[in-house]
Formats: sequence, C-alpha cells, structure tokens
Amino acid sequence: MHESQKNQFELKWFLRKNIVPVFFFVLCVIGGYYSGLPLPFLLNEIITRMARNSFLVISLIIPVLAGMGLNFGIVLGAMAGQFAYVATVNWQMAGLTGFTTTALLSIPLAILFGWLTGILFNHTKGKEMITGIILGFFANGIYQLICLYFMGNIIPIKVPSMLIPGSIGLRNTLDIKPMQYALDNLLKIQVKIPGHVFPVSIPVATFLAILALCLFTHYIVKTKLGQEFRIVGQDMHVAEASGINVDRVRIIAVILSTILAGLGQVIFLQNLGNINTYGSHVQVGTFAVAAILIGGASVKKATVGQALLGTLLFHTLFIVSPLAGKNLVGDAMIGEYFRVFVTYGVIGVALALHAWQSLQEQRRIALLKADISGE
Repeated sequence: MHESQKNQFELKWFLRKNIVPVFFFVLCVIGGYYSGLPLPFLLNEIITRMARNSFLVISLIIPVLAGMGLNFGIVLGAMAGQFAYVATVNWQMAGLTGFTTTALLSIPLAILFGWLTGILFNHTKGKEMITGIILGFFANGIYQLICLYFMGNIIPIKVPSMLIPGSIGLRNTLDIKPMQYALDNLLKIQVKIPGHVFPVSIPVATFLAILALCLFTHYIVKTKLGQEFRIVGQDMHVAEASGINVDRVRIIAVILSTILAGLGQVIFLQNLGNINTYGSHVQVGTFAVAAILIGGASVKKATVGQALLGTLLFHTLFIVSPLAGKNLVGDAMIGEYFRVFVTYGVIGVALALHAWQSLQEQRRIALLKADISGE
C-alpha cells in the first residue's frame, strides 16, 4: 500500500510539473489519429519542421538563464539573417558557398542588433519581454523602410528581379532557390518504413548543426560566463555585490541569443527556398516562444530538452490540426483557429503566471520585511 501511494504521489508530481507538455502530447496524439495522415508523410513533415525550427527555439535559452525571460527580440536576429540573404542573392551566390557566406554575414549584423537590444533591456530591467515585443514592431518599421526605400535607391541592387518592377524597393518574395537545401542536402539519408512505399528523409547535416548548438549551450553553462549568467539571473544585487558587471553580462546574453537567432533564420530560409521579404521574420519570436513554453519551459527556466520537445509538439500540432478539424467537424478552419489560439494562448498564460509569481514574490518580501521591523 505504501509503495502504491508513493507511485501515485510521484505520478501526480510528474503531471503537475509537466502538465503543459503532457496536455499538448495528448492533443497531438488525438489530432494525429483523426487527421488520418499516412505515417511516412507525418514523420517527414515533423522531421522537416524540427530541422527548420529547432535552432531558433534553442536561441531563447541563454537570456532565460540570465534572468531576462523569453527574448521576443530574436526578431532582430531573424532580420539580420534576411539582410544577409539579400546581400548574397544580390551577389548571385549559390549552393553551400552562398549559404555559408550568408551565415557569416548575419553574425556582425546580429552582434550590432543584439548590442542595441541589450542596452535597451538594461534600461527596462524586469520588463524585458514586453520591451522585446514592442522593439520587434519598431525594428520592423525600420526594416520595411530599408527594404522599400533604401534598396535600389541608396543601396545598389544589381539583380533587377529582386526589385519591384518600375519602382524601387524589394519584391514581396525573394527567390533563394540557388541556395535551397544547401545545408539539408549536404548529408541526407532515406529511411524506409516497413509496410510503406515512401521513405522518410532525414537531413543529417542540419541535425548535426542543431546538435552542435545543443552542445555549445550545455558547454557555455559550465563556463565562468555561464555561471555569471546564472548568478545574474538569480539575483542582480547579489551579482553586483560579487563584483560582476551585470549590464555587461546581460548584453552578452542578448548578443549570443541574437546571433543564434540570425543563424537559425538562415537555416530556416534555406529549407524554404524563398523569403517573404516583409513577413518571414514577423512571427519568429512568437512561434519560438510558444514552442519552448509548450515544452515545459517558463520565463525563469528553460533547457535544451524543453526547447526540442516543445518544437516537436508545437509543429506536430501545426501539421495535424487542420485535417483533424476537417475530419471531426467538417471544417479545416476549426483546426486552423485552434492552432492560432494555442500559439497566443500559451504565451498569454505564461506571461500571466510570470506576473502572478512576481506579485507573490513581492508580497513575500514585504511580509518578511514587516516581520523583521516588528521584531
């Protein structure tokens, strides 16, 4: 009986701690069943989306470690990646050379954007997430100004097909087909599933890049800089008393996150083969944040495992929900509405919980101070 009670307690503790990923796992299983999608197709879609999106989601971890919450400012990193693609397409580069050049070009731009974002975050301590959201909107305005007015007018564009016909500014869609699958096809294997005709395609090179990022994230936590991230994230006043330059550490965390987001966007777009010039970057922060939250992360704690699990669950739900909605109620839009609701709903709940936890912490500190003064 004692053993049974212990197991029951452990199960309750596990469910309470992992309620969000468990809930979305159940939704994915139900959605997968009712969607009626063939297993090879479903696996191919999941693997493609994991390869395409994991890098972006993992880029959120370091700012969480440094106590800045979920960095919606990774939108600026995505912009850095897209500006780099504009340059390499204009130079008519192709293949792995073009992809590598794009990735390298995105880094200095991401460093600049990350540095500016970090300075802003240091002036809005405790409100980094909402600042990141607003910053994304502001930066998007500047991005559109550059793309619509500067490109082809102040910034020379040699490839006419990149520009709006008879005008200046970049087209709505940029073709990067010469660089499509540059990383994915570097090393790819086909796995046959017994009983199915079509094999499952696995872009090994892309997953090796994601593995390298996972190892880098794990390694940096163990370094002196990683320990400074942790100390700053736990208590900035203690960090300052320990002689740590808090503002500098926070800026480094944002710069690293922005660089990784830029590289993630470069990987994302090489898989698609085209750029929605004015839209590809807009939802990057929202979708990445929703994915990591679904994996069980919070605004104060996030791990590589949670990032990967969240990416898997979030994008599986994206694949199955429209068809499941159509088969259940006869309307695919029901699944689409649910998908959008999940994206924003999970972020809203996380932010509400963060506000509630902060309020509880302030009350606890106030009560503690009252007890001390009463003594």
